[in-house]
Amino acid sequence: MDKKGLTYAGAGVDIDAGNALVEKIKPIVRATRRPGADAEIGGFGGVFDLKAAGFRDPLLVAANDGVGTKVAIAIATGIHDTIGIDLVAMCVNDLVVQGAEPLFFLDYYATGKLDPETGVQIIKGIAKGCLEAGAALIGGETAEMPGLYAGADYDLAGFAVGAVERENLLPKGDIKAGDIIFGLASSGVHSNGFSLVRKIVDDSSMTWSDPAPFMANKTLGEALLTPTRIYVRPILQVLRQTDGVRALAHVTGGGGAENTLRVLPDDLGIEVELQSIPVLKVFQWLARQGDVLEKEMLRTFNCGIGMILIADSGRYKEVEQALRSAGEDPIALGTVVKMKNAVRVFHNGKLDL
Repeated sequence: MDKKGLTYAGAGVDIDAGNALVEKIKPIVRATRRPGADAEIGGFGGVFDLKAAGFRDPLLVAANDGVGTKVAIAIATGIHDTIGIDLVAMCVNDLVVQGAEPLFFLDYYATGKLDPETGVQIIKGIAKGCLEAGAALIGGETAEMPGLYAGADYDLAGFAVGAVERENLLPKGDIKAGDIIFGLASSGVHSNGFSLVRKIVDDSSMTWSDPAPFMANKTLGEALLTPTRIYVRPILQVLRQTDGVRALAHVTGGGGAENTLRVLPDDLGIEVELQSIPVLKVFQWLARQGDVLEKEMLRTFNCGIGMILIADSGRYKEVEQALRSAGEDPIALGTVVKMKNAVRVFHNGKLDL
């Protein structure tokens, strides 16, 4: 009788399940084709043709990110088809703030026990995000790691590469006091601050299947899993229409102020009218339910503004019109100011919490 030796499957890793997942997602991935990439997976690396994409003197811009502990809500609720949109959004929004057009995307999906159907739902979300951003999904990696992840737990990481013509790279070097700060609305919590969100929910004794107090006809889990907005198409349209944009900032961890300061010269700061921020109901609920102070809300969450745009003071009306033409409703938040006594952030008024 043949002796049965120890196998990889016996150690908890199912190669056949991985192969089955690849076959299931091939048509999903293929749908993200764009000039420069055929979006065909199965090789050892993805290839992108910059010349075919129409660039003359491009600079490559790369970004990577994850979705933080928002993934824990996806796992707890069994809703896996939107978390991939978040993954793409967190990466491509970081590209477009430098004026770059996202070209391609790769994902890393690690789990304790690979379930091909769950994997398909995750990849569907990633593909949807790529289509919205105009990026080809040209590759990825699935890792089954029992012992490191418990059961069906998983985590995601994303990697995006974009390109911008050299002369169009942002931020511009001529930002000055008096330049106008615009904000673009967020879709919800996006993908930052979820450790605090989960703590608030845990302390409330609510469950993910309870009705959301701040969104009609949605469970709490569904509402909090609202995907991160992808700002790529409207921003690229604006940048093609006007060169009055001096800088952009993606509002992620640290809130609006800290992310805006990253694109300003060291001697400049911002003055923001807090009452102009259209605070979403989810943030009002989080602040009240968790007894979270305004200062902490501002540095943890986007509070309703997911993208910051700085316009030249002499051309801000042109930029505002370009934003409206792109389907946005820009919110005038304040101005760029000189740093005073080592202070760079000045808040006027209060958030509507």
